[in-house]
Amino acid sequence: MNFFVTHSPLRDLHDKVAAGQRLSEADALRLFACRDLNALGALADFANQRRNGRRVTYILNRYINYSNYCILSCQFCAFARKKRDADGFELSVAEIVEKAREALKLGITELHIVGGLHPSLPFEYYLEMLRALREVGPHLHLKCFTAIEVLHLAWLARKTVRDTLIALREAGLDSLTGGGAEIFAPAVRAQIARGKESAEEWLEVHRTWHQLGGRSTCTMLYGHVESPADRVDHLRRLRELQDETRGFSAFIPLPYQPENNALPVQHPPTGFDTLRTLAVSRLYLDNFDHLTAYWVGLGLKLAQVALSFGADDLHGTIVEEHIFRMAGAPAGQLQTEAAMIRAIRETGRVPVQRNSFYEPLRVWEGDVPPGPPGLPTRAGVVEANLATA
Repeated sequence: MNFFVTHSPLRDLHDKVAAGQRLSEADALRLFACRDLNALGALADFANQRRNGRRVTYILNRYINYSNYCILSCQFCAFARKKRDADGFELSVAEIVEKAREALKLGITELHIVGGLHPSLPFEYYLEMLRALREVGPHLHLKCFTAIEVLHLAWLARKTVRDTLIALREAGLDSLTGGGAEIFAPAVRAQIARGKESAEEWLEVHRTWHQLGGRSTCTMLYGHVESPADRVDHLRRLRELQDETRGFSAFIPLPYQPENNALPVQHPPTGFDTLRTLAVSRLYLDNFDHLTAYWVGLGLKLAQVALSFGADDLHGTIVEEHIFRMAGAPAGQLQTEAAMIRAIRETGRVPVQRNSFYEPLRVWEGDVPPGPPGLPTRAGVVEANLATA
């Protein structure tokens, strides 16, 4: 048993986790208050390795933001623009398809597509986009739309959320993204995302999708004006829905990016807070198999460290990411597959390429051959494409 666990105030919680007992909200608050980061990390790593061994996953994917025009004005968002703004953009279906074709040549298996709540695009635009992308690659996984986008599309289509999701699925939608969850506590939500969907609406969209047999991810935006109790409340609601539906494939904590945001914060997320949040999430969310260290928000170096604090996934190659970059995230828009494999290997873990449901596609048990298929050998092509994205 790890020295830091056996000789720390976390000993009783270690015994609880080791026995497979569920942690309470009070336990989670104790963990957030713990200053012994080594002990917390050791406990989270124990829980993770018991579930996932030493495997760490990544996915070959591409992000496409179809537009940043949005009718909302969330206080923390640096991505959204109004029609009058010079740096607003809107892609045609043909432009989206071209991006998808370029990405498919590079070996990607998933498109991650989200955008703002566009003031004038009709519902048919989204159906046409999905149908056209399905024609590009029948096996290309289409992970699209946040809960608030689904609610917006339901309003456009004059359909129920359930019927809207059915129509999107019939057009080609494979899974929902987990964005837009932010923090569920109403008082916090009113400060950072006034006018956005409520926590109950976010949860109901995902509940409905899960009831239809779909899978999704979920997120939490931390490090702004919320308290540890607000974070635990957020995690509790996710855990309860997962108990009910088993429809979440992974949890992805997202650090708030303060650089280009209108929402001022006194204590933006530090490396300590990020590692602590990941560790507490791993321990409290006992019905989630997978926890992602989102390198775009963390940076690849801190994401590596997070693999010893409960995370078992580094997310994807991304290729093109606007939302975090426009908020000031320094990590850039691209990681090659080779860089991600090296980063995982340096931590003593086994790199595994996964699909969108976190199922293994390739396990790099031995040496990585020079120039493996996919993004590593074509990184220059991807970087060149970014200039015209």
